[in-house]
Amino acid sequence: MTDFAAIILAAGKGTRMKSDLHKVLHPIAGKPMLEHLLDSFADLSPQRTVAVVGDRREQVDAALEGRGVTTALQDPQHGTAHAALQAKEALDGFSGNILVAFGDVPMVRAETVRRLLDALDGGAKVAVLGFRPLDPLAYGRIIAEEDGTVLKMVEFKDATEQERAVDLCNSGLIVAHSDAMWPLLDAVDNNNAQGEYYLPDVATGAIARGDKVVVVETDADEVAGINSRSELAAAEMRWQAARREEAMAQGATLKAPDTVFFSHDTVLGRDVTIEPHVVFGPGVSVADGVHIKAYTHLEGASLASGVQVGPFARLRPGAVLEENSFVGNFVEMKKATLGPGAKASHLSYIGDATVGAKANIGAGTITCNYDGYFKYHTTIGERAFIGSNSALVAPVTIGADSIVAAGSTVSRDVAAGELRMVRAEQLVKDGWADRFHDTMSKKKEAAKKNQDGKP
Repeated sequence: MTDFAAIILAAGKGTRMKSDLHKVLHPIAGKPMLEHLLDSFADLSPQRTVAVVGDRREQVDAALEGRGVTTALQDPQHGTAHAALQAKEALDGFSGNILVAFGDVPMVRAETVRRLLDALDGGAKVAVLGFRPLDPLAYGRIIAEEDGTVLKMVEFKDATEQERAVDLCNSGLIVAHSDAMWPLLDAVDNNNAQGEYYLPDVATGAIARGDKVVVVETDADEVAGINSRSELAAAEMRWQAARREEAMAQGATLKAPDTVFFSHDTVLGRDVTIEPHVVFGPGVSVADGVHIKAYTHLEGASLASGVQVGPFARLRPGAVLEENSFVGNFVEMKKATLGPGAKASHLSYIGDATVGAKANIGAGTITCNYDGYFKYHTTIGERAFIGSNSALVAPVTIGADSIVAAGSTVSRDVAAGELRMVRAEQLVKDGWADRFHDTMSKKKEAAKKNQDGKP
């Protein structure tokens, strides 16, 4: 494939989002839409990438740090063709195809970009990306011959009834060789109602001077723009639907697919079973044969083969579940490792801890890892048994094969094989409760009689 450079337009104000966050930084599946687009382009190894920024530039600059993307400022903003021209200086000396895309059209696939770039190999000077939506609405139309040669690009408001009947619409993405792109951009005028310089006029200008322009078609969902919260939600819904289908095609069982939500980087093995209402945050890796039960939330967690989790469990960043370990209902883990075959069946918090193989964590057990200033570590040895409702005050080590009696608060290390019981001595007073109930019942009756006797 011919060398190419990418220009991403991201200078718009995004007023319809009603947000302090730049529009192109709103996430889909936990990843900003701008990064979705950059990752697609990265698969094609562009020589240079330029993001044209404007409003809230500092947010975009921060998000692009370390990505090898140059930014160019559009200020003031006079339309999409004007925005693309702002990248000219950053691409000085580059000779090759130039793709212009939009930061709020994040789901364009690498293979589609490749087809668009390859379209110039047949002698075309400009290639545009078209789509056929179910309802063309007010999209600009592409009037083209059957072989894809574009005869006319027309905005909806300027189109005739016959042209409006055409369902091939303009996505806005366009590619041309640098030798053609810059002269065509320079020639775009602002002779329109808005007084702005529009990118589709690059194709119109090329046609006017006798150059060949071709259209490449793709799916409407791939080039759906995101300008509002509802459109963002619709994009999320489409992404999740596609990821669910992919997960099932690769060997995972989803009991109620529409209720499972993945992150952009979720990794699933084969024969994974996922029950309803499971949510994956970023950074989750799941090995073969894992069973994740209903209403579980996972983020930054690693689950080895044979693990069972949930229902109603929460795995936070740094949670590591080794082979055949088990986390049950209402268990929370953070920055902790559960060794092979270890169990925390219910109602426990395990944070900043290492739990050895086949250890058992009783219901209501917590690792007290924070003193208000620093975090401390708890180590629980292999086959240790922690009784219900125990508090392990870190830093503390519970030795292998030891037992912590239920209801204990352990603040000192427990040796291997030791029983540790930390309880106050029980006090028994025979008949005390009976006398208490009798006395209080008489007081209550006397108070009632006194109240009833008042005038």
